[in-house]
Amino acid sequence: MPSSPAESLLGEWYERSARDLPWRRPDAGAWAILVSEVMLQQTPVARVLPVYQTWLRRWPTPSALAREQVGEAVRLWGRLGYPRRARRLWLAASAIDAEFDGSVPSTYEALRSLPGVGDYTAAAVAAFAHRRRTVILDTNVRRVLTRLFGGAEYPPPGLSAAERRVADHHIPDDGAEAARWSIALMELGALVCTARRPRCGECPVRDLCTWRSRGYPAYDGPPRRSQSYAGTDRQCRGRILSLLRDREGPVSQEEVNMVWKETAQLERALASLICDGLVVDSGGGAVALP
Repeated sequence: MPSSPAESLLGEWYERSARDLPWRRPDAGAWAILVSEVMLQQTPVARVLPVYQTWLRRWPTPSALAREQVGEAVRLWGRLGYPRRARRLWLAASAIDAEFDGSVPSTYEALRSLPGVGDYTAAAVAAFAHRRRTVILDTNVRRVLTRLFGGAEYPPPGLSAAERRVADHHIPDDGAEAARWSIALMELGALVCTARRPRCGECPVRDLCTWRSRGYPAYDGPPRRSQSYAGTDRQCRGRILSLLRDREGPVSQEEVNMVWKETAQLERALASLICDGLVVDSGGGAVALP
């Protein structure tokens, strides 16, 4: 049974309004949930869906991915952005295959031991795949909890111990109920309690919202970072990876030079890709996916 009015109202809203996403269906296993959580980091659902589906058709288990070269994971990652995540998934799959007999572990601590799996991802997989009571604090959850219980428009730039205490205080004790509470908070933040244009009239917990009761005070904390892409090293790295994904073998330095006009930035971006293990030096100035 719901332990609070907020849990009850939010749970009823989620049952009515939640999007039908493959990683939320009853037949989605722990590996599918792990893949989705990594792909969804800083990436919209619409962009994730086709890559997620293709990924699981090709690598339905961690062991299937572990048998591949890491370059194939980077290739299939395509244009999702932040391609280090592809390598992290490959490393996690290799560890699962070698250390956990090919089965995604069920506890937060074991999940956290996997390479490239951080606090949020470990908590999310433990909750959604294994119904463990874990505190899940992604961007959407932090914003909703801050407005609902803290009375502010946005949370502070960095996750604080106080935020974690508030989240732990309000999460249900039962693992299954805790998982539903967390996914409902995430969905509310994605669809209704959005960062820039919250639709408060549609919010199921608007009458309990401290931010609303205080008259929607504007954020007065440190400046919030806005992400740019055009002209950045990230864009340059993306151009290089796009070129390599379209080739089966090494690509010459001359061809790489054609994707970006700023030589110093191109060299810096290529060096960082090699350092991250996303590109390898094939000799003679040529480079390739690993």
